[in-house]
Amino acid sequence: MPMPTQKAHLFQSLHHAPRAFIIPNPWDIGTAKLLAGMGFQALATTSAGYAYTRGLSDYQVDRDQMLAHVKALAEATDLPVSADMESGYADTLEGIAETYRLTAQAGAVGASIEDATGRVDAPIFDLAEAVDRVTAAVEAVRALPYPFTLTARAENHLHGRDDLKDTIRRLQAYQEAGADVLYAPGLRTREEIQAVVSAVDRPVNVLMGSPGMNFTLDELSGMGVKRISVGSALGRAAFGAFLRAGREMAERGTFTFGEDAVSYADMARLLGPRPS
Repeated sequence: MPMPTQKAHLFQSLHHAPRAFIIPNPWDIGTAKLLAGMGFQALATTSAGYAYTRGLSDYQVDRDQMLAHVKALAEATDLPVSADMESGYADTLEGIAETYRLTAQAGAVGASIEDATGRVDAPIFDLAEAVDRVTAAVEAVRALPYPFTLTARAENHLHGRDDLKDTIRRLQAYQEAGADVLYAPGLRTREEIQAVVSAVDRPVNVLMGSPGMNFTLDELSGMGVKRISVGSALGRAAFGAFLRAGREMAERGTFTFGEDAVSYADMARLLGPRPS
């Protein structure tokens, strides 16, 4: 298995290639292995997707559980892994720094930090506090002996704050704080994406997989996007198929869902046959 330094340099280089790359989001070891087998070059965890596997909603998994999950996925394949570490799992700057040191120790060579508070009354950190939190994460990962890729996320558009000027102002501030990649999940139009890309000097990640978001890899590359993730969308797609199958059995007493299911033989081929 490649050493963290090798993975880190590979992951860093992907962000500076001429064309955008897709970083899909597995939610367990099996899906990580399946995606690796499809030829993707890197993987990113999804806090929501993993929470669903534990019977929880997003943001209900604690730091220790998430670090164990990151470690499992980092060890599952040879691919670089970037960790969704929500808002840093800490209220203090020292705690945030510790989160990102532990994330690196778990085997990730990249991670994200959000500016969402988790509070209904004030869902987004004030800019000054958000910058301090990004700075704490940056300083922690810069002490590592390899280039850990830190992504700073501006969460406005996921919390009903469709203020593109504020989003750009935040991303620019996170860039100045040292973030390597910038990300504003919830952008929906070509104009919004291009405005963000043109306003910053760091690689930009765009979230796809939402209804109405039909841009292709080539189109996003043409806009200057460098990385494309899908968050919990793959997990929700899988759970959607599961729920449709369950409802068919419960409500109709039929089993036609099996016609669309991957075969037992194909799963054995993709994941490896059972030991003899």
